[in-house]
Amino acid sequence: MRRLAPRLLAPTTHARLRATAVPALVLRSRWPRPNFPPLHETPRSQWATYRTSAPLLYSSDNDPINNTATDTTSSETSSSPPRPPLPLDEDGKLDPSVFPKLPFCFDTGIALFAKRTPRPFPPPFLSPPSGSFSDPLSTHDRSRDRRQVYVNGHLIQGFTNGDDAVFASKYFVCANDGVGAWSTRPRGHAGLWARLILHFWATAIFQDAARHNQADYRPDPVSYLQRAYEQTIEATSEPNDWQGTTTAAGALLHFRNNPETGDLEPLVYVTNLGDSQVMVVRPSTREMVYKSTEQWHWFDCPRQLGTNSPDTPVNCAVVDEVPIREGDVVLAMSDGVIDNLWPHEIVEKVSESVERWEKGEGREEGIVEGVDGKDMMGFVAEELKEAAKVIAVDPFAESPFMEHAIEEGLASGGGKLDDISVVAAMCRKNEG
Repeated sequence: MRRLAPRLLAPTTHARLRATAVPALVLRSRWPRPNFPPLHETPRSQWATYRTSAPLLYSSDNDPINNTATDTTSSETSSSPPRPPLPLDEDGKLDPSVFPKLPFCFDTGIALFAKRTPRPFPPPFLSPPSGSFSDPLSTHDRSRDRRQVYVNGHLIQGFTNGDDAVFASKYFVCANDGVGAWSTRPRGHAGLWARLILHFWATAIFQDAARHNQADYRPDPVSYLQRAYEQTIEATSEPNDWQGTTTAAGALLHFRNNPETGDLEPLVYVTNLGDSQVMVVRPSTREMVYKSTEQWHWFDCPRQLGTNSPDTPVNCAVVDEVPIREGDVVLAMSDGVIDNLWPHEIVEKVSESVERWEKGEGREEGIVEGVDGKDMMGFVAEELKEAAKVIAVDPFAESPFMEHAIEEGLASGGGKLDDISVVAAMCRKNEG
């Protein structure tokens, strides 16, 4: 069980924290985010990163006991223009048609394995608002996996998997990993925090896209995540008072002009805070194009958003701009995958699964949780999840988590049983 942020009561120079350095090809700058040049003037780096660091000490301005964080301010001001209504389709899901006509999109699939049955969301998030006195007063008769959950009267986006939460759409995918140790606290609910952060993050992205056309739309992922963080704090504060923390990792699809050819090429904005991960795999060449870097305070205690944590998106989130190609597979994964499979194993499994599907195999094996039925990305996600699960439940397997624990001087063996969440998204041309 991973450690909570309240344990971070002293500075650390731990080897695991030092290991989170960004590769040399990444350009760094301090927040606030600078004024970026137009896409066609972007430097010819493989990707660009905007990175900051959070303090490792709690201070009187961020009290770990009373949780009186004063270093963040709401993005809403009295002079701010009102936000447009939530862009929802007839099923209450975020409507991708509000995006400008982008030249590329994702085909997506989800695969989930929970180490224990997800806890039902607590009031007031569980039951849909009643529209009539004749409506039933309880939703106990509904199966747990079909219960719809609401915040501020709107359906909460995404899916819950144990303490994880995932989201998949044509333009944005993410995987948030709630810190399971909150399950031992009377008011702890990490799964709720993971899902709410996801919901508000995706909503902010879609709302911003609805304001712009293709010519002037330039995503700002950290501001979206910061807004989601503040809205989650508000939604879980008194009188609700539900506590938790979560990591966050997401990939937002956009495009740029290739600096060499001038042609449009897909570009993903990868945002990461904590030890969930985004990876880009190129099945055609069986190579890893990109992998986000995990952020730790120390071993098994990642950076995390939520109750008592000093970490905030504006101070800690890292954004990488990663040029990709059509046919590349973008993966958003919780640590249940990366603690059990090495990167080269992930690349091989994804490439092998794509190859098998193209040969006509696996048509009845792919299972997609809530997205588009059985398709290639559903099959890829399912195969990757199963590969991680095999290691996770094997007490004699060698795993990355075991190796890292031994490096820290801790006795460890086998895989790490944890929630395993995979979102697989293949980039293709947008045909409609």
